[in-house]
Amino acid sequence: MKRRGTASQQNNARSPMQAIILARVSSKDQEEGLSIPSQIRRLTEYAQRKGLKVEHTFQITESSLKERRTMFESMLNVIKKSREPFALIIDTIDRLQRSCRETPMLDDLRKQGKLELHFLREGLIINQHANSAQLTQWDMGVVMASSYVRQLSDNVKRSKEHSLKSGEWTSKAPFGYRNVTLPSHHKTIEIDLQYAPYVVKMFEMYASGNHSFQTIATALNDMGLKNARGNPILPSRIEATLQNTFYHGIMCIKGEYYQHKYPPLIPAWLFKKVQDMRKGHNKAPAQYAGKPILLRGLITCQQCGCTVTGDVKKQKYTYYSCSNARRICAKKWVREEQLVELLLQHFDRISLTDAQVAALIAHLKNSQTKNMTFSLHHHETLIKELNQIQTRLSKLIDMHVDGSIDTEAYALKREEYKKRQQEINAELENHTINNDGDYIITAQVILDLARRAKEIFLSSNLNEKQQLLKFFYSNLQLNGEKLLLELQEPFSSMSKFEDQTVWLGRKDSNLRMPVPKTGALPLGYAPLRSFSVYSKSS
Repeated sequence: MKRRGTASQQNNARSPMQAIILARVSSKDQEEGLSIPSQIRRLTEYAQRKGLKVEHTFQITESSLKERRTMFESMLNVIKKSREPFALIIDTIDRLQRSCRETPMLDDLRKQGKLELHFLREGLIINQHANSAQLTQWDMGVVMASSYVRQLSDNVKRSKEHSLKSGEWTSKAPFGYRNVTLPSHHKTIEIDLQYAPYVVKMFEMYASGNHSFQTIATALNDMGLKNARGNPILPSRIEATLQNTFYHGIMCIKGEYYQHKYPPLIPAWLFKKVQDMRKGHNKAPAQYAGKPILLRGLITCQQCGCTVTGDVKKQKYTYYSCSNARRICAKKWVREEQLVELLLQHFDRISLTDAQVAALIAHLKNSQTKNMTFSLHHHETLIKELNQIQTRLSKLIDMHVDGSIDTEAYALKREEYKKRQQEINAELENHTINNDGDYIITAQVILDLARRAKEIFLSSNLNEKQQLLKFFYSNLQLNGEKLLLELQEPFSSMSKFEDQTVWLGRKDSNLRMPVPKTGALPLGYAPLRSFSVYSKSS
């Protein structure tokens, strides 16, 4: 029986089959090397040996795993629009595809007789008459290429995990640091002596309590600070810098925190002080003149961030709306009674029974014991390290006197020890060990206050009501006529006995949620963080 030849062999008797050469690399570095020219040379020689007429040559620099492969799609369009079949010549299977995503498209063109695949290195030709063994070889080549890619991905993930555990930063260095490549070709970052002093200045100025983001930006611009494009520094850059944990030794990667190995620019206590002030701690309460309005200064607009102001109509009705200082919000007025009703209903959600209060206090006492043990251990560790540094300083002086180390090495090491001494002393100054259980008493008062919050609010004067609302709520925002409210800790934890939403609408919203009346602690209940003793980990 006479065997049927390939489409290209049959066409040779008539006219040369038209062909497309595809040369692909997955990175710019490969493109600038010899990879693409080498592929084109080999594939052109192959076409000549097979008697194929090269009509198009596609040079693609893109990953075969991209969701949208523009050049690849253009090549397929040429084949689809042609009345004559094409031989697609590729160096290897993995140059064409590294996943099975394109296989159905290519296979359809093959079955229609419009496409013949020539894989040079595998010595494989897939056409309309390909048998099961040839098709299986093609499929296996794609599977092997896909497996190789997955292995590379796993290796990259392991490498990143190793870098994170080693405290290495693998991205662009934060402002105040710079990326460098060592003689060993290892990449690292180091302090940028030109810009690092400005970072320290930002933290010191804000921590003083006398500056805003705008005044700091203005002061630093006057000192000559410019961004990478030579433009003045904006307040948004100041705000972003002051929130970056990297400057005190902690890097944040996708919401996870890791200790990094690079020199910090500021001590941890200074960073904490700045964050407290950013959140409104240690700020004097705003003073307002004019009509007494309960919620004045407590709510911001969720849409634009401006302050929500109140106004008294007909000398007895109080309405609230966005001040619209940025001129982007539509004016919508909300009655004070409507907002207060929502706030009071949240008081109901944190009202606990006597049994629940007793269970929480017992839990806190147990937590206090554990915290005390850790706090004492941490304090002892700091003292021990401080003594070790003092011993090393004494030995360092003796080594310098004996001539064991030169003056430059002595000065560098001495500076390192002195800097660490200052850090430890600052941490000890902020590290308090509370052994008398006062915070348990405070917690008891807080829990009792939560139980009677609504009653106390209704019987208080205007100033006392405002203080109570500040104590219980944070981040009150108005979105049109809807109030978004957030309870302060520990009241937020107390309200979460069940999954509940805090996005409340008008009276048609689900405002009342049943509070469990059992004495047991809710599953996953977190201890009251606001009353834990201070430790480095907290």
